[in-house]
Amino acid sequence: MCGIFAYLNYNVTRERRYILEVLFNGLRRLEYRGYDSAGISIDSSDSDSPPLVFRQEGNIESLVKSVYQDVAATDLNLEESFSVHAGISHTRWATHGEPAPRNSHPQSSDAGNEFLVVHNGVITNYEVLKETLLRHGFTFDSETDTEVIPKLAKFVFDKANEEGDQSVTFSQVVLEVIRHLEGAYALIFKSRHYPNELIACKRGSPLLLGVKDLEEETSAESSFSDAKFPSSNGQPKELFLSSDANALVEHTKKVLVIEDGEVVHIKDGGVSIYKFDQAKNNHGGTLSRPASVQRALSILEMEVEQINKGKYEHYMQKEIHEQPESLTTTMRGRLIRGGSCKSKTVLLGGLKDHLKTIRRSRRILFIGCGTSYNAALAARSILEELSGIPVTMEVASDLVDRQGPIYREDTAVFVSQSGETADTLLALEYALENGALCVGITNTVGSAIARHTHCGVHINAGCEIGVASTKAYTSQIVVMAMLALAIGGDTLSNQARREAIIDGLFDLPSKVKEVLKLDEEMKDLAKLLIAEQSLLVFGRGYNYATALEGALKVKEVALMHSEGILAGEMKHGPLALVDENLPIVVIATRDACFSKQQSVIQQLHARKGRLIVMCTEGDAASVSVGGSCRVIEVPQVADCLQPVINVVPLQLLSYHLTVLRGYNVDQPRNLAKSVTTQ
Repeated sequence: MCGIFAYLNYNVTRERRYILEVLFNGLRRLEYRGYDSAGISIDSSDSDSPPLVFRQEGNIESLVKSVYQDVAATDLNLEESFSVHAGISHTRWATHGEPAPRNSHPQSSDAGNEFLVVHNGVITNYEVLKETLLRHGFTFDSETDTEVIPKLAKFVFDKANEEGDQSVTFSQVVLEVIRHLEGAYALIFKSRHYPNELIACKRGSPLLLGVKDLEEETSAESSFSDAKFPSSNGQPKELFLSSDANALVEHTKKVLVIEDGEVVHIKDGGVSIYKFDQAKNNHGGTLSRPASVQRALSILEMEVEQINKGKYEHYMQKEIHEQPESLTTTMRGRLIRGGSCKSKTVLLGGLKDHLKTIRRSRRILFIGCGTSYNAALAARSILEELSGIPVTMEVASDLVDRQGPIYREDTAVFVSQSGETADTLLALEYALENGALCVGITNTVGSAIARHTHCGVHINAGCEIGVASTKAYTSQIVVMAMLALAIGGDTLSNQARREAIIDGLFDLPSKVKEVLKLDEEMKDLAKLLIAEQSLLVFGRGYNYATALEGALKVKEVALMHSEGILAGEMKHGPLALVDENLPIVVIATRDACFSKQQSVIQQLHARKGRLIVMCTEGDAASVSVGGSCRVIEVPQVADCLQPVINVVPLQLLSYHLTVLRGYNVDQPRNLAKSVTTQ
């Protein structure tokens, strides 16, 4: 997972300083996707000179500092203006090769930077391609899988010219290159042979095109034509390419979500889109000239404010405190509660045509990774209860690894915040091949999972930038609770239960607002745990998922070992860890498992466990043995919705632990948002 951003101005004069700042700001918006190294490429002053490439280890600000130092050292004129200019940039999350300038992008074809490429994804056959290129005299400077791509482009270009094809186009070169690539990728190509042109293509990694028409003569419904977009009238415009809408929204809301197998060629202010079919293009001979296709622009439904921190210190903090609003948005228009009992219903428009099929399913599979898996686990019980259908849980990578059985009678529900998670997409492909009905639950409109599933629900949690998911997790649980209500129908036997859950959903945002008042209390608790090396979290029933998710949050941002444990398994090993030093969180809110959790607390106390107990308001005396436990009291809601409430104090705890320990909350070590590589 890496961040890609490109900017091309056409018939609008921009100074080099402005172009640099647009590229830098684009990378800042994408830094959550990778922050161990970064790089950019812009044009030099002399059209006969190679493009300038700057690469630096570290975060975006390290790159910015080094670029301006290099500019000062070389007397590069930042005030020089360009009426047409194409710049590319990249922020990296290392997969092949350590973070270092030589492994940063853009990767180059040669010392003259004839072809430059920025890449998100993994090329699985790069070693074979590298061996071939080495035999043809190419030398390699990096340890990346990406470097084979620009070198292959130079090889294709040189070969075409040797054979007398002086008219070979940039798109023909790129189409020939991607014919040889295996794996997942989003790519942008820049070349000194094709000045002021850019080519973007993707397979399995997200990429968007943004269009800003400076004369606003084009409507949102305009389509790309074969030759130019919007026309060949020389109209001034700015074009942007990005791996995420976050970096586009401050410039334009007019976007095209580039599809797998599409090659987008930007030239002379126009955009041509070619459809590449791997199966039809595995041939030798002359370079292919596929016909172009037409696509329509869509409008981003997000605001610049969503990607700013506002009054908060960090994105994670902001997103934790946004949960009352994000939950309200998730439920808006989907819960119906009128004057009579019968009018309490759930309406999920994206599923209504498929509910009968889902109800006839032999089983329902929840498939996800990390936090999304935990959210599905939290909703599993209520789905089984209301639908009567067996529900199984699958970690996406494990399902694919073992080729677990999936049948036509199954419904497979794919849960992913980004909708681009690589392992989940592979599992989706596998489920589609096996004929299952595939349902998507994602936060990202137009994402790969949203496009390729048969039906689904958007969680509408709003933009989430912090690497550690918070508001998306709680919105996912709510969507899956509504899914359970929709699938379960409206039988008399469960009418009272359904009504209680729907009433609980309406009250949930205010209850979350209430539990957020524990912020200072969680900060004080974090101060007591700051020097600890480990933390255990015990939960059961609906809150086993809460234990897993709470432990995951502490693990991924505070960099403290933490483990979520099913309380029913305590005596089957974990009890051996208990002593007076190890802090243990026990989730013991009022539900069917409450008495069992009371027993767990007694047993841990008997072994001098250092306990922190989360309980329902008013239950402190029932859970604190002799007043020896630290107690966190939370409001009570319907048991299947309690995980939404109970996870919030653990989110706050992990946030404050991270800040107090001096770590980067939004960019935890070795992690990045939207895992688009395997």
